[in-house]
Amino acid sequence: MTFTVVAFYHFTNLHDYKNLKSPLLDMCELLGIKGTILLASEGINGTIAGTNIAIKQLMEYLQQDLRLKNLEYKSSICKEMPFYRMKVRIKKEIVTMGIADINPNSIVGTYVEAKNWNKVIRDPDVILIDTRNDYEVEIGSFEGSINPETRNFREFPAWVENNREKLKNKKIAMFCTGGIRCEKASSYMKKNGFEDVFHLKGGILKYLETQPQKESLWNGDCFVFDQRVAVKHGLEESDYDQCFACRYPITDEDKISPEYTKGISCPRCYNIMTKEQQKGFAERQKQIELSKTRGETHLGRKGKQ
Repeated sequence: MTFTVVAFYHFTNLHDYKNLKSPLLDMCELLGIKGTILLASEGINGTIAGTNIAIKQLMEYLQQDLRLKNLEYKSSICKEMPFYRMKVRIKKEIVTMGIADINPNSIVGTYVEAKNWNKVIRDPDVILIDTRNDYEVEIGSFEGSINPETRNFREFPAWVENNREKLKNKKIAMFCTGGIRCEKASSYMKKNGFEDVFHLKGGILKYLETQPQKESLWNGDCFVFDQRVAVKHGLEESDYDQCFACRYPITDEDKISPEYTKGISCPRCYNIMTKEQQKGFAERQKQIELSKTRGETHLGRKGKQ
């Protein structure tokens, strides 16, 4: 059996977003869909998985709301269910920047379709910015892109302000995993005086899904926020695993390090975890293994180990 994994988001005015939670959760559970969907006044954001039929039914259900009729999604196939439960959460933002009045519904940069992305970023006058977190950039990015080295999206506005002089009066092109962060980043930049701002519609996932690998300007793999850890061209699952303790992707080389212990630490986090934290992770890993022997799913488990 295979599962369809979809990532989607849509900025729109959902003034009644709190009232949407219960019926949406009921529909997902009825269809056997798992994953996470975020609802806020600015829109919807989610990554979910289920049978192909169930996913199509849910997308049709969402698109019946006229505010979501243009909802687009990126889909891929997974051999195992990549999520352990279904969550619908109420949030202040569907992607957290932490700055009030940044709303792509009001002002946003220029959308660039995946098929036109290579032409844009080959322009020598364009500054290409990866708006993702440092650990995501580490395993793959577009040729020639700038890594702001942010630990989370909240740090992006400060990075822009610290580099304002370098970016001023330049053509700016930005990208992220599925399009949501770079779209909101473009809104922030437009509102703060930057004029020529572009962002990749559908994000890296749409690019990897639709663009021929032989013409690709993407290097490496793309981190995703589910049990697959990372995908490559064609959205095929890559060979990365994930450290449970720090959530960073890890390779087979990392696993042979003396600082790697399954479920407890990896070379990246070994020296920053406290003894109490390592003890807690060790106990949790023990419970995961016990659940496996009983043929059960440990619902708290995240990340391939």
